[in-house]
Amino acid sequence: MNARVFLLCLWPLAAQAQGFAGLGATADGFAVPAPGRVFDFPADHGAHPDYRIEWWYLTANLTGPDGTPYGLQWTLFRSALAPEAGEGWAAPQLWMGHAAVTTPEAHYVAERLARGGIGQAGVTAVPFSAWIDDWALNGIDLDTLRMTAGGAAFAYDMVLSATGPLVFHGDAGYSEKSAEGQASYYYSQPYYQVEGVLTLPEGDVRVSGQGWLDREWSSQPLAEGQSGWDWFSLSFDDGAKLMGFVLRGEGAGYSSATWIAPDGVTTAFADGALVATPLQSAPVAGRDVPVLWRVELPARGVDVTVKAINPGAWMEVSVPYWEGPVTVTGSHGGRGYLEMTGYE
Repeated sequence: MNARVFLLCLWPLAAQAQGFAGLGATADGFAVPAPGRVFDFPADHGAHPDYRIEWWYLTANLTGPDGTPYGLQWTLFRSALAPEAGEGWAAPQLWMGHAAVTTPEAHYVAERLARGGIGQAGVTAVPFSAWIDDWALNGIDLDTLRMTAGGAAFAYDMVLSATGPLVFHGDAGYSEKSAEGQASYYYSQPYYQVEGVLTLPEGDVRVSGQGWLDREWSSQPLAEGQSGWDWFSLSFDDGAKLMGFVLRGEGAGYSSATWIAPDGVTTAFADGALVATPLQSAPVAGRDVPVLWRVELPARGVDVTVKAINPGAWMEVSVPYWEGPVTVTGSHGGRGYLEMTGYE
């Protein structure tokens, strides 16, 4: 049976059980994150097949020679059908890749699906390599990477160089997602300098800017009543950074934030410290999606307006969501990325 056809038959089952609302399903025998983990690098840059879901998630804010802003996304998801080992077609790992380029006028998206165990997709820690088909994120380690991907109307080839340390969210990398105790392991590399070439319908564009890699894995990261999240990664002009998310559910939802000072020192903020208020929505893919936000972290004097560069940055993929670059104005200027899931 053709591998892609086989995967397409299986993926809807995984999406139902592990899609944005379904991520509150029970752990079903998979490993569950707990506080106090001692991270092991470079091994933890690789896959954790005893956990249900995992991702390597790269976003970048880039600028062309004429000052045009661009956003870039490269993502590899691993999803396990069962908490057991297997080889070849018996391996229970499913892989999904998303690549996108956003301009002020257009949003280009591509998706790849693969079955684990047959060499079509995977991640190795030493040397680091994450791939699905001919899309790749490769390097000796995470400090210097080459990133390639493409679709019918776009492609990119980027070099990433880390200029700062890894950042651990929550309690030393243990990131709580609900009052009931759902959690993930979560760290980032938010200090990439990025250079390369975008290939767009109008031709090649040489770009440069900043990149942010998120690494996260879990088995039950959402509570049963949570339907999705609004996630912000913001880089301010003064060198500080902010990661924050709100998981939507009853009432005000559940929030978490990490303040990253210009010298790299981090401060974690628990539920309620970060406030994200939608100010304006736009019709996107047949639904209303917030594309203008007020984001506040009073403990660090943050009160900013976050605005989508392109409101139409909808990821029309197997489990659709919104993902795109944003500008930041107010108490702090800057730019960043916004992800919104669960808007049906």
